[in-house]
Amino acid sequence: MSAESKITRAHRERLALVYVRQSSLAQVREHGESTARQYALAEEAARLGWAVERIVVIDADLGLSGRDSSGRAGFKELVGRVCCGEVGAVFGLEVSRLARSSADLQRLLELCSLTETLIVDCDGIYDLASFNDRLLLGLKGTMSEAELHLLAGRLQGARRAAAARGELRFPLPVGYVHDDEGQIVLDPDEEVRSAIANLFAAFEECGSAYAVVAALAGRRFPARAYGGAWAGELRFGRLTHSRVITVLQNPAYAGAYAFGRRRSRRHVEPDGTIRSKTATLPRDEWQVLIHDHHPAYISWETFLQNGERLARNCSRRGARPAREGGALLQGIVRCGGCGRAMSTAYPGGKPCYECAYSRADHVQTPACRSVMAEAVDHAVAERLLAAVAPEQIALALAAVDAVADRRGRASRMLELRLERARYEAARAERAFHHCDPDNRLVARSLERRWEEKLRELAEAEQELANQTAEPELPAREQIEALARDLPRLWASPATSERDRKRLLRTLISDVTLSSQPASSKVQIGIHWRSGASDELTVLRPAAARSARHATALALIRRLAPTVSDAELAHQLNTAGHTTGAGRPFDPNAVRWLRWRNGIASPPPLTDSELGVRELAQRLGTSERVVYTWISHGRLQARRARRGRLAIPFNPEVERACRQRLANSPRNRRENTAAGGAV
Repeated sequence: MSAESKITRAHRERLALVYVRQSSLAQVREHGESTARQYALAEEAARLGWAVERIVVIDADLGLSGRDSSGRAGFKELVGRVCCGEVGAVFGLEVSRLARSSADLQRLLELCSLTETLIVDCDGIYDLASFNDRLLLGLKGTMSEAELHLLAGRLQGARRAAAARGELRFPLPVGYVHDDEGQIVLDPDEEVRSAIANLFAAFEECGSAYAVVAALAGRRFPARAYGGAWAGELRFGRLTHSRVITVLQNPAYAGAYAFGRRRSRRHVEPDGTIRSKTATLPRDEWQVLIHDHHPAYISWETFLQNGERLARNCSRRGARPAREGGALLQGIVRCGGCGRAMSTAYPGGKPCYECAYSRADHVQTPACRSVMAEAVDHAVAERLLAAVAPEQIALALAAVDAVADRRGRASRMLELRLERARYEAARAERAFHHCDPDNRLVARSLERRWEEKLRELAEAEQELANQTAEPELPAREQIEALARDLPRLWASPATSERDRKRLLRTLISDVTLSSQPASSKVQIGIHWRSGASDELTVLRPAAARSARHATALALIRRLAPTVSDAELAHQLNTAGHTTGAGRPFDPNAVRWLRWRNGIASPPPLTDSELGVRELAQRLGTSERVVYTWISHGRLQARRARRGRLAIPFNPEVERACRQRLANSPRNRRENTAAGGAV
């Protein structure tokens, strides 16, 4: 029986799908003959009897790999049409064009078998209802997947072998080019070399990637284009933070040849989509690292120091770098009420430490408050300078030795615990695998035991990681050097605020601030890196206490029930009162004093009160008349919430208002004019 005899009239009445795919864009660009052969399958479908209007070409997957079906819209469209039973035959140059994964291919073949869809490639026509055809296609799919594995293994092996010799060529970072002999040399363009050198010099001076961007703002920075119409061309643009990080973390600028710095792994999303993620590996896991491979812009030691400085600047990973600003304890101060880190704010230009938890909607602790940095920073600086006095050095060195010994014992204990947890987890795993899987009564118990041991292993690993991640203690030589130089460096006019913060962080781990609403004192807890702790008590700045002057508070308490915040601010300014910062009062300052001292705001309108507009409408007059009565004292009123006037209203007040309207000269003139007209 010929292969074409498998095609029936029922097949020709349905669609003929021509699936076109190339594994990469480079293949689409450089291997056009293969693409043309796949498009020519439409002519083969017409030769086999399909009408032209029933031939559909699916080419949405050009440039996509067939390793899996995720991200391949064309393959999903093909599977969907097959499931709907509207496809008579699927045309492909070869079975591997449909899918390189046996799982995806077998799923498609099963669907074709259920819907009586044929598979047509350059070798023949396959009817999935036939066992022999289904077996042959299954073998071809398995061989295609094996072929992909072998090809990838050969290619990766060749790449690793060439990389081990330092001969594998890959795109070079800007600042380097390949010469005629294939060697890596510095870019001959002086502007490019100068831009790279200026970046490293700026980072050496500033110590921050963002500071480098600010220092080099407005200057052109080079970039080498790879791929596309501008492949290999040198282009200039704006320097960004990500570009700075990329340059600083690239070992090529230190003259090193590195291979295997990143690893790509596939994972499954909750919706079943398979995606690949690329992760940067630690330096000790790089596959190849050859020092002094080519000319360098910086030394290897400088490259390592730059990496350490970048790590110290990464606040997302727990680092607390010293930044600009007058707040000495910025980044290392914590709230004594809730234990959270306090942020730094500059209200009125003066730094203060602010607990964001105190302004949250949920319940707060009384000690969650903002503290002006002036008195706190001064007290901590004095304690720091006193701590490095000669008589304190011996105590500090002894404390460092004690803490180091304690950490060593704790680390050893955690290492032993981790070793035991690994043994017990491996033992539980062996017991589970030796169990008969059909005996679920025993298998479930062993599985729960294995999971419990794995949780204990994860907890032990996390504890050891936390112990290892603790900041290193200062060396003995470092403490002795600070004792000699710190007072002079601290008082030097050339020492910047950032430098002072770095000096302070060398000995102090963190500072905790605690205060109570009814007290003007602040308790300062200093946690030294040696493990010791100190506690200080300071008063809040006098400027903050002057805002609570008894005379100003008495005036606010007396007028608060009937006067709005804006009028209160006006009267306080008229009386000569100022805020704690020496500025005139405004409604916001009055509102804060109300809250701070528990002074209630004016109550809203009650049921027995009317506003100016409501009263004017009820009496049939204008609002100007009501305001005139209030200003002349003929009508009582008070200030309610949001500055509204509240007028007590009852039958007696209404009769008096109507009589006043009837006796007004304007009303009598209107009545007289009305009588004359009649």
